[in-house]
Amino acid sequence: MSDFIQKIKNIAHFTIALSANLWYGSPSKKLTVIGVTGTDGKTTTSSLIYHILIHAAKKASLITSVSATIGNTSYDTGFHVTTPSPFAVQKFLRQAVDDGSQYFVLETTSHALDQYRVYGIKYEIGLLTNITHEHLQYHKTYEKYVKAKAKLLKWSKLGIINRDDKSYEILQKLCNSRCKTYGLKNSADYSLDISKEAGINLAQFNKYNYLGAYAACHELGLSDTEIFKAMKTYKLPPGRMEVIYTNAFKVIIDFAHTPNGLHEALSAIRQQYNPARIIHIFGAAAFRDDSKRPIMGDESASHADTTIITEEDYRTEDPQKICREIAEGLLKNKFSEVENNLYNGTPKTFTVIIDRKKAIEKALSIVKPNDLIVLTGKGHEQSLCRGTKEYPWDDKKEVLESISKMNK
Repeated sequence: MSDFIQKIKNIAHFTIALSANLWYGSPSKKLTVIGVTGTDGKTTTSSLIYHILIHAAKKASLITSVSATIGNTSYDTGFHVTTPSPFAVQKFLRQAVDDGSQYFVLETTSHALDQYRVYGIKYEIGLLTNITHEHLQYHKTYEKYVKAKAKLLKWSKLGIINRDDKSYEILQKLCNSRCKTYGLKNSADYSLDISKEAGINLAQFNKYNYLGAYAACHELGLSDTEIFKAMKTYKLPPGRMEVIYTNAFKVIIDFAHTPNGLHEALSAIRQQYNPARIIHIFGAAAFRDDSKRPIMGDESASHADTTIITEEDYRTEDPQKICREIAEGLLKNKFSEVENNLYNGTPKTFTVIIDRKKAIEKALSIVKPNDLIVLTGKGHEQSLCRGTKEYPWDDKKEVLESISKMNK
């Protein structure tokens, strides 16, 4: 898409966003809105902030890529959607006001920010988790991607950014004096080890998600006692490092769909569960960022013992092409490509099975005691896009049904 066409579209989005805001009476002005953006960790961090607020007896509402929760009512936000349309967002904000909510936590994408789809929302706090390799098909360069995310900081009364993330050097120039930082490696305004402070076991990447949520809630005036007590009862959202089967072997599903997301998820699994082997099933969505595909293959090769490359919303792109691009990263790491016998004595092997259901069945046919199968990329999502059509799909359901058939 040319820059000119994108600018025209952004003007249209901007107009729609303003119209929606006016139509619903600027509801965000009557709420304390906390926006959360970033490449990885948005849903976990948003959901945790909401959980802390609720457990501190605050009335709050929430929109994430999983769903919207307005008061006591949950809504499906649609296929592959994080930030809904301007009218949908403003409608939810208005419902939250009418329901008596004081706070609203809004997971916000770079696309929604870049296209001004959330323009007019009065953000009290804008939290940025990290910015890693993703969406360059749309944003073109990493710098433009960072600047799109930074709009949340500019539109917020206070910005909170990850001091340890590589995006920090760019963001701190855009943030001026309205930002605070959190981090574990570098000097930051918030640098607690939440694992120790709250007495909970956390993977390294979740230490950052929890610390970001802590910083936001602390800035909202909540006490350490309120925050840590709530953290102890928090459960990760569906499809986030979710153990869906455990017996002689384990199966985990996770939403990781970026190189950094795979690195964090797979390394955490290796460290926490120490399985005999990790069998990794994953793919890459079409029209998102072609250049990340071999890097994702590289990450799988670095942490898994056997990899099955499969479909993940290939849309109108050739799924074989997507899989071959992922495979480049595995071949670079001396993984051997085989068709059937994945445990053939070769230390590291991979295969390509486009049909995701058949990929799962293949993994289950070769799994051994103390192995761990991990499916990444879909997480909570309930559909697969093939061509121009969405087909019902649920990783968890498909795995459990296949295991049930296998055990008969």
